[in-house]
Amino acid sequence: MPLLFLRRCGWLGLLTCVLTACGSHTKAPPAFTASGYVADGGAVRLWRKDDRAQQTVNIVSVYSPYQGENTVITRYQFLREDVRQITRTQNGEHPLTVQIRFDEQGNPSYMQRQRDGIREKLSDDELALYVFEARRLLDVSKTLRAGQVKLVQANWRNGVMVTCDGKQVKPDLDERSISWIAARAHHSTGQLGVAWLEAPEGTQLLLVANEDFCHWQPKKSEL
Repeated sequence: MPLLFLRRCGWLGLLTCVLTACGSHTKAPPAFTASGYVADGGAVRLWRKDDRAQQTVNIVSVYSPYQGENTVITRYQFLREDVRQITRTQNGEHPLTVQIRFDEQGNPSYMQRQRDGIREKLSDDELALYVFEARRLLDVSKTLRAGQVKLVQANWRNGVMVTCDGKQVKPDLDERSISWIAARAHHSTGQLGVAWLEAPEGTQLLLVANEDFCHWQPKKSEL
């Protein structure tokens, strides 16, 4: 079965849907994982690194809309599952940057939002929303990892798919997805980036864009 459950679930149902698909696992989860899911109007790709000795978790979230260029990149840092830092950048017509840091008691020690070059103050409600989103994403990343939902990124050129680690592959995508990639490639002159999800339930195309995903894909040492 393809990963259509990710499209159907949304934020509220995602945890239940993926957990239903998961079996029981006794091994410690890997320290570095890449995953993702289909969100409203776009795709989210996640890279997570766990430092068990330091009890920290670092997550990079990239939201890519299916229309427009307002890509949102957010970096989260957690200490014992408490939010310690949030950094967000959004490109497009109205660029946005947000920086929030928290002290050991969980209180904000630094906050700044800059929109169109103008600094703004975050309201208490906006701050609470950023914290809520951070904790929710941490839970989602745990669930995707438990469900063995893995992100793979590659470049497509002349009918050949090469992953970011240099392997030539033929992902088990459905005919509709393969046709869509081929059509995009036919109308593209440069690099075509392809991202898909692999899980025990199947394989699902996540994102196709005229971009080299491998050029900026986060590495373990960078998180």
